[in-house]
Amino acid sequence: MGRRAEEEYDYLFKVVLIGDSGVGKSNLLSRFTRNEFCLESKSTIGVEFATRTLEVEGKSVKAQIWDTAGQERYRAITSAYYRGALGALLVYDVTKPTTFENVTRWLKELRDHADANIVIMLIGNKTDLKHLRAVATEDAQVYAENESLSFIETSALESTNVEKAFQTILSHIYRIISKKSLSSNHPSSSNIKQGSTITVSGGSQSNANKPCSFPSPADLLFIFPDL
Repeated sequence: MGRRAEEEYDYLFKVVLIGDSGVGKSNLLSRFTRNEFCLESKSTIGVEFATRTLEVEGKSVKAQIWDTAGQERYRAITSAYYRGALGALLVYDVTKPTTFENVTRWLKELRDHADANIVIMLIGNKTDLKHLRAVATEDAQVYAENESLSFIETSALESTNVEKAFQTILSHIYRIISKKSLSSNHPSSSNIKQGSTITVSGGSQSNANKPCSFPSPADLLFIFPDL
């Protein structure tokens, strides 16, 4: 019965994480979906995703968050990665200016391959490293405003604004879906639940002090698209 309850949701929203390797995309994913953080997490190879069901605007939404390697050699997966995505979290590291400079390239790729109506949020991660900050909040805010992106700074390590970031982008997607203003090649709200999904337990605050561990196959699905 528990599994059946986990499968019940009103909407399924696919959200992709993009940005340079090492900016903390995988830890944002694990913090949001399992409330875990691994200081020694390894670089993502290929694509992985995890899900978490939560309430958005009074509806049960299953968020399917996709994470990919930031290295160039994995860019062949681009079209499959973006297909069906309703939202994108574009992440940079506030301690590494190069990762912020590369946001422009990632944004171009996103706009070249994703649907024109995709909701994009710019995220400056690793705010816990205050003494190493090299990208000013004001600079990122100005950039986000100029590109019509929402913006927030986070710390996956300290769990700062991680929940808020995902909740904000999911709420934005829901408002668009509920107004039925997406383009015709998006699935409608009536069939947006369809698709291949996995069930991930966890995401509750009770896991805050769990020891760092790598997810089991039931938590993360590694996909190597045959393109």
